[in-house]
Amino acid sequence: MKKVCMIVQDKAVKGGIAAVISGYYGSRLEKDYKMIYVESYKDGGKLTKLVKGIQGYIKFIKVLLVDKPDLVHIHSSFGPSFYRKLPFIYMASWAKKPIINHIHGADFDEFYTNSSEKKKRQIKKVYRKCKILVALSEEWKQRLEKIVPKEKIIVIENYSILHEDALKERCSRQSNHEVLFLGELGRRKGCYDIPSVIEDVAKDIPDVKFILAGAGSAQDETAIKQLIKEKGIEQNVEFPGWVRGNQKDKLLREADVFFLPSYNEGMPMSILDAMGYGLPIVSTTVGGIPKIVHTEKNGFCFEPGNVMQMGKAIELLLEDQRIEASISSFEIVQRGYSLEQHIEKLEECYKKAFE
Repeated sequence: MKKVCMIVQDKAVKGGIAAVISGYYGSRLEKDYKMIYVESYKDGGKLTKLVKGIQGYIKFIKVLLVDKPDLVHIHSSFGPSFYRKLPFIYMASWAKKPIINHIHGADFDEFYTNSSEKKKRQIKKVYRKCKILVALSEEWKQRLEKIVPKEKIIVIENYSILHEDALKERCSRQSNHEVLFLGELGRRKGCYDIPSVIEDVAKDIPDVKFILAGAGSAQDETAIKQLIKEKGIEQNVEFPGWVRGNQKDKLLREADVFFLPSYNEGMPMSILDAMGYGLPIVSTTVGGIPKIVHTEKNGFCFEPGNVMQMGKAIELLLEDQRIEASISSFEIVQRGYSLEQHIEKLEECYKKAFE
């Protein structure tokens, strides 16, 4: 049995990368390969992150010397994550191990397009040490082709866990007038647009409730809450914080619409999660979102910042098209975005890396 060393985050880390990795534990992947996990990052202060990173580098050296993996699978993003993963890529390269770099980054322009020539050369040098780059969508593959030959890039979209009982329950009840957001509370996710959307929807549906479940910087959270206060819509909003486990499950079951007004995305796990519960989606035309959110079928996609149309779409789904869109959401992920299909593609990627 071949050995795969996967560079991962601590299981308690917030965000999409950790959500993707969580499905691998106990999956078919562990039956077909001897998986060795090396944690390299955890949430917390600078010291906590530094200590975790150093521990990860030390463990990885031991894995290379003692376990001698046949393949190294690295999960990375842009920005600080790129630099944290540099030592892993260089060490694996020195050990002559094939590297798969699974890229979850979203803001490509800031990371590469608008960078200095010096930084562009560094990024190209590092990425070209990898045998395969995994992109989350065809759009992201096209962007990464600016850095490495397209033959090196394989598209593997994120996946959804199916909850058919939640779909049946949703289709058999009246609307709760609940709209759910899950994720980082900040500008990239479009959260500064949300207060205006809430204001518009509340004019026609006074009892609407927007559940903004997530966390952001203190500055962003304060600014978003201030916008909500200025518009006088505090009664229409709840901030439960970052949710996991049973609390997250409860929110996904009780909501009627999922809302993600992002400005940059790859293939967001939050939308795929929501679709696995049969939730209609209102989102934006960025990254791989239009591939899974089909306008007037399982929801609506708009250009980022199109606040007026987003509000109208949410109202339409809350009042009229909820059940049909719910069924469509579930069917889309059932057909092409299950965990089993994701792992099958990942294992094909591993076989290619061994060639």
